[in-house]
Amino acid sequence: MVSVLTALLPIVVVSVQVLSKVGDSVLLVAECPPSFQVREAIWRSLWPSEELLASFFQGSLETLYHSRFLGRVQLHGNLSLELGPLKSGDSGNFSVLMVDTGGRTWTQTLHIKVYDAVPKPVVQVFTAATEEAQAPQTCQVFLSCWAPNSSDVTYSWRREGTTDADVVELYSPFSNRQVLRVSLGLGAEDVAYTCTASNPVSWDMATVTPWESCHHEAASGKASYKDVLLVVLPISLFLILAGLFGAWHHGPCSAGKRKEAGTDRVVPETENPLV
Repeated sequence: MVSVLTALLPIVVVSVQVLSKVGDSVLLVAECPPSFQVREAIWRSLWPSEELLASFFQGSLETLYHSRFLGRVQLHGNLSLELGPLKSGDSGNFSVLMVDTGGRTWTQTLHIKVYDAVPKPVVQVFTAATEEAQAPQTCQVFLSCWAPNSSDVTYSWRREGTTDADVVELYSPFSNRQVLRVSLGLGAEDVAYTCTASNPVSWDMATVTPWESCHHEAASGKASYKDVLLVVLPISLFLILAGLFGAWHHGPCSAGKRKEAGTDRVVPETENPLV
């Protein structure tokens, strides 16, 4: 009796996450034990909404269900479900319930994560203010890399013509490796840096030669962002201190003036007219 009840109990298998990107198709493979002879199967979307996607019953495949995947779903002969082309909102949980000829059930759940394709990243070069202690013909730059309208993106840098171990430049600790600090000296005129932006299913890259920005800034006389800060911050601090000093000075002076005005009003009232 116990063995019969055990055989009828549902078996649940949780599958690993399935990754894909917008525009592609994904195949959800239905897996079951070798001795499991499928009589019926039902594919459903569980989240963000529960919808019937496809079914297998009495030897026929059925996918004519009104769901968000209408026209984008296909049930194959091996009971695997193909979805596509995928959209950005297609991420979610899916399940297939299978029943064998003996009445046993087998449930498999899968999670689809759909990513946008990473666009070509944008690389910007910011020159740092030149310090007197630096060697001549030396340029300090910050390279910023950004993939617009993307999420779950990671960044990495490579100096062209070298191995990764040869890159000794510093990453900003607060930028998710988006910002790279580079010190350029003589002989670095043609050195190029490549930023790679990637997510779990796609990637793209952009290359920049930072020395060109150093030469451009020096020739045009444009101030770098550090030069601007060195000018703006002292002026702002001076204006704040001047405002505080003025407020403090205005307080005692106003009080003194009010006191003198009060004294002038009292004295004439206490004087006696001459007889």
